[in-house]
Amino acid sequence: MMRLHKVCNRLSLLSISPFSSSLPPFSLSPNAKSRFPSSSSVRTPGHLRTHSRIASKTAMTGSRFHRLLPIHSALTEDAAGGNGSNVSVSSSANASATLTEENDENVAIGVTYCLPPPEIRDIVDAPPLPALSFSPFRDKILFLKRRSLPPLAELAKLEEKLAGIRIDGKCNTRSRMSFYTGIGIHQLMPDGSLGPEKEVQGFPDGAKINFVTWSNDGQHLAFSVRVEEEDSSSNSGKLRVWVADVETGIARPLFQSPDIYLNAVFDNYIWVDDSTLLVCTIPLSRGDPPKKPLVPFGPKIQSNEQKNVIQVRTFQDLLKDEYDEDLLDYYATSQLILASLDGTVKEIGTPAVYTSMDPSPDENYLLISSIHRPYSFIVPCGRFPKKVDVWTSDGKFVRELCDLPLAEDIPIAFSSVRKGMRSINWRADKPSMLYWAETQDGGDAKVEVSPRDIIYTQPAEPQEGEQPEILLKLDLRYGGISWCDDSLALVYESWYKTRRTRTWVISPGSKDVSPRILFDRSSEDVYSDPGSPMLRRTPAGTYVIAKIRKENDEGTYVLLNGNGATPEGNIPFLDLFDIYTGSKERIWESNKEKYYESVVALMSDQKEGDIHLNELKILTSKESKTENTQYYIQSWPDRKVHQITDFPHPYPQLASLQKEMIRYQRKDGVQLTATLYLPPGYDPSKDGPLPCLVWSYPGEFKSKDAAGQVRGSPNEFAGIGPTSPLLWLARRFAILSGPTIPIIGEGDEEANDRYVEQLVSSAEAAVEEVIRRGVAHPNKIAVGGHSYGAFMTANLLAHAPHLFCCGIARSGAYNRTLTPFGFQNEDRTLWEATITYVEMSPFMSANKIKKPILLVHGEEDNNPGTLTMQSDRFFNALKGHGALCRLVILPFESHGYAARESIMHVLWETDRWLQKYCVSNTSDVSAGLDTSKDGASNEVTESENKVVGASGGSGAELADSENEEFHSKPRSLMW
Repeated sequence: MMRLHKVCNRLSLLSISPFSSSLPPFSLSPNAKSRFPSSSSVRTPGHLRTHSRIASKTAMTGSRFHRLLPIHSALTEDAAGGNGSNVSVSSSANASATLTEENDENVAIGVTYCLPPPEIRDIVDAPPLPALSFSPFRDKILFLKRRSLPPLAELAKLEEKLAGIRIDGKCNTRSRMSFYTGIGIHQLMPDGSLGPEKEVQGFPDGAKINFVTWSNDGQHLAFSVRVEEEDSSSNSGKLRVWVADVETGIARPLFQSPDIYLNAVFDNYIWVDDSTLLVCTIPLSRGDPPKKPLVPFGPKIQSNEQKNVIQVRTFQDLLKDEYDEDLLDYYATSQLILASLDGTVKEIGTPAVYTSMDPSPDENYLLISSIHRPYSFIVPCGRFPKKVDVWTSDGKFVRELCDLPLAEDIPIAFSSVRKGMRSINWRADKPSMLYWAETQDGGDAKVEVSPRDIIYTQPAEPQEGEQPEILLKLDLRYGGISWCDDSLALVYESWYKTRRTRTWVISPGSKDVSPRILFDRSSEDVYSDPGSPMLRRTPAGTYVIAKIRKENDEGTYVLLNGNGATPEGNIPFLDLFDIYTGSKERIWESNKEKYYESVVALMSDQKEGDIHLNELKILTSKESKTENTQYYIQSWPDRKVHQITDFPHPYPQLASLQKEMIRYQRKDGVQLTATLYLPPGYDPSKDGPLPCLVWSYPGEFKSKDAAGQVRGSPNEFAGIGPTSPLLWLARRFAILSGPTIPIIGEGDEEANDRYVEQLVSSAEAAVEEVIRRGVAHPNKIAVGGHSYGAFMTANLLAHAPHLFCCGIARSGAYNRTLTPFGFQNEDRTLWEATITYVEMSPFMSANKIKKPILLVHGEEDNNPGTLTMQSDRFFNALKGHGALCRLVILPFESHGYAARESIMHVLWETDRWLQKYCVSNTSDVSAGLDTSKDGASNEVTESENKVVGASGGSGAELADSENEEFHSKPRSLMW
């Protein structure tokens, strides 16, 4: 819960999408990050799916947060191919590396990049759909055009790895940024149709567009433009800020001077008012980058002579020496400039490493955050000393809110936080009122104290002697606030270890009204999720809880938008909820027979104040197993529906694929689910059992009941990304996608202490089910996964060799002694749970792996824990025991794979492996094994009594959120 909150607190704009992508398909939120409530429980107006060529990632989760993604044009590192333009595939490939369809064993040695079969390649190379964004007043839509997968040459550009981030020094922004290639503007007509496209014109041909954002009045767009020039001058590729008139579509540079460039390493720019932007720029006085000394000044020394207890996770790309510190300052230091549309320019403040800028709702103040020295060599920049100030909107310093020291000592226990003020934001319902949280337990989740967090509030310019006012004291960890007005706000708190989450109702303007608990539940219990309040846009551009009025009714109603999890799958709903009596009326529900529908945003919030129920207008999405997502506007009271998009099917060759959500049971009684996909036209009675690919990802739970709950919908459209296992439907495979593999630790039990036992039991149940159905050949079942799913794959081949004929493991970590201070959702150290760490590590069981295993890893993996060395060492261990194995290291790729050459080659490697060791397998999967099925089960059971402990939770083994507040703050569509 806390990690989800931290992500949502960072993102002002989110993508409601099942894919991992740096380019979202649809935006409804035009404005700045802090104008949204900082809460994981609040569904902000987000982005809509258009099912573009984006990587699909299957993970168990108890909420829709697995579908929330940042929507600025961002790093593509954890999204294999979300960035696209209309550049032809052939030209992209030719610009970088040679691709071949040759399929002999000489090519298999690895002398060139290879192409998968045409039936797979054609799906991946299909042109991407545009991203879409509504204007602030919902009367216009942007079509943001994208290209196909980028060439490897783009990933090969030099990047600086500093303090946990990667910087493109040439562009002075984060490296590997996606971009748009064009902007089209459509008027949204009263009947829901779109007017003709007006293309934004004026920027250079070949321009790469980023950070598209609407002005608050919807009259202008701001965006950055970069052009890669052939002369390779020092300024080639640097970003300039442009603005466009929405009515005419004419764009021009914001700055008249050609020497002012955007610095987008951390933040980029914000609209301060309808005609003024505050821009992070490269200081004009900046010279050449510092040069690395040929001879060091001395040895690299770290010391802990004070005997401090400092435990940190396995972070990557950290600063290494003083030269790195100088380089970070060089690239990250910005000069803030106020720039008006009339050409007026004014520098404000002194150059510094500014990490965020946030205007107050009344546009009179700025909340400015920056980091400064002393830096650290053991933690990323998110823990560096942080200063937060209040300035006037014209750049005059008002006061310092805090100057937090270096935070190297945040405990590794989940729900631990930084000491001091945190989550500092403007109240969305007030002109210039600040609020924040402060921990009372020193940030250490293991300390028992009441209260644990206190929320404070204070004006931007308090009167002399005026102290911060206590808004609420919490016994769990603060998780954000949804503001409405002085009579209503919702406060969220949660505790990871118990999965408890609570929602409080408060009256911020009435001290005599006592806070009360509205909801108190387990975050794992998706069936009891009441939904999240829908938000409306205010004239100031902020978002607050929408109050709804009914005819002849004085009640205070809000709209709760929920996933509607049920044993039959998700059936999203919209409830009219009386905040004081708790009574509710379901005013909208998804079609449950054929379609999956969901409410995306309010469309009737242009006017200030409460919304009358008879004037309600919402944006919904609709899809089915075979029909891709389209968007509709539905209006009350007649519930008339207007379709506003008509996107073509992204892969018509699989339009008639078969999809079924199946349920089965583990031997300990835990209910499990999976999504079974079968190829178009497949008939088990005629065609017989198929080769099957099982692709999954384990998740941790505190209760069997929660672990057995159904998540997802059988009617959702099958999104197929560039590295998705569903691509093998085109090769006539059965695909068992996301079979739940719950690792359960009830009460005081640590889930990971029985990891292997529960992992094997879950896999056995899944395999038995597909065999029972007659769709999978018992000797032709392969298993695969990415990241923590790769870790799962290696463990299954070691401990359940009777189930699978081969495995595919991408970007995994296999030796947990290399992540000694916690991994995934384990927050005990190696020394506290030694046996658990060892028994969970497939590296330690390399001698037991007898089935073919394909290892794939990006050479530049920046994900904490999944160093490329993990696959190198694991491969050597396997080879040392004579295992049939293959290791593919992808040059320039990170944790996810982005370049077309890399993706095509991974697909070729995967297809080759499956054809050779799955489709062609004629032997019994148990033949020749040292351990029979019963023996394997006994081995797990015996180890049960040796293990020491582990913990719970679910989520990707992805980057820790230490850098999160410094990932360039979203403004509208790109990041």
